[in-house]
Amino acid sequence: MTRTILIAGGGTAGHVFPALAVARELTAREDVEVVFVGVADRLEARLVPASGFELHTIEAVAIPRRPSLRLLKVPGALRAGVRSCRSLITERRAVAAVTFGGYVSFPLDRAAFREQLPLVVHEQNSVPGLTNRVAARWADRVAVTFPGSAARLRYQERCVVTGNPVRPDVLELDRAARRTAALEAFGLDPERRTVLVFGGSQGARSINSAVVAAHERWGDRPVQLLHATGGVGYTAAARGWEEARMAHPEGPPVKLVEFIDDMAGAYAAADVVVCRAGATSIAELTVLGLPSVLIPYPHATADHQRENAHALARAGGAAVIDDDELTGQRLVDTLIPLLDDPSTYAAMALGARAFGRPDAAEAVARLVLELAPEGPQP
Repeated sequence: MTRTILIAGGGTAGHVFPALAVARELTAREDVEVVFVGVADRLEARLVPASGFELHTIEAVAIPRRPSLRLLKVPGALRAGVRSCRSLITERRAVAAVTFGGYVSFPLDRAAFREQLPLVVHEQNSVPGLTNRVAARWADRVAVTFPGSAARLRYQERCVVTGNPVRPDVLELDRAARRTAALEAFGLDPERRTVLVFGGSQGARSINSAVVAAHERWGDRPVQLLHATGGVGYTAAARGWEEARMAHPEGPPVKLVEFIDDMAGAYAAADVVVCRAGATSIAELTVLGLPSVLIPYPHATADHQRENAHALARAGGAAVIDDDELTGQRLVDTLIPLLDDPSTYAAMALGARAFGRPDAAEAVARLVLELAPEGPQP
């Protein structure tokens, strides 16, 4: 008989992509169906149905970081969200739930506790978020990406290090086999080393500024850049690049884009990556064994990106530059050893790959299935 498992993972790509990866792993079993819980105006409303999964929408409101009138909406929305999730558990005769953090997950966390439904919580970051810190008290298992996360949770004995699930197009990427086609698709020179730079969907002003400022500092090295600015930063970056090229026409070629839809292709084209230190980016870089220079977002909750970055750096898989120390010169000085010295590059690639967990989705799915009784609940 079919077992129904509920998943909540929404709001941001960092929650949605791991949730989708686990959903695919679960539904590879013939006796399992997955129903997502999410909010109608967030990213999951587009990505979940597009991936072929059912989405049940609920009310959920983020707790404002500063006092505001939005705070008055939180209790009512929370109660409504929990009621909706409890009804869903009963109607679909769910056998387990797995959540991926963020305020979208909390109603299902609470409903699972109230209905005594087996619950697995997954934490992507080295510093657990508020929702997961609370939900971990009720969860049967807590899947963590970074080993040090367990020490920050109340019941460490419930924690299992699984890694962070990665979307299939990246997980299954053969960089060497796809490299030539990827370089051609982006209009890049196959004879040059490629530095991929991105700062997330909105971009990162400090990274954009530093990579433009670095233009005059490469010397005659055969490098090129694939620079994704994000929507907010594109106009300023385009203007900066125009001025930099005019002042230093001998600088390396740059392919400038707002967004990269085909991240797997971008990774295939890249030799080294410069980016923020979000959990999803780190998971993708490490399963591919790609060396990176990480610039943690300085305003991340509990400074979790700094913790993420330094965890990978300690394993030898990345270099880290703090945002307030990022300059064009510092960026070039950090990248040059990777681009000039094959042994340095190989060591960092090895450290990154050793840190990666390509079986993360399978490991999380296994935790869920171990808790899920055979057949639907009576």
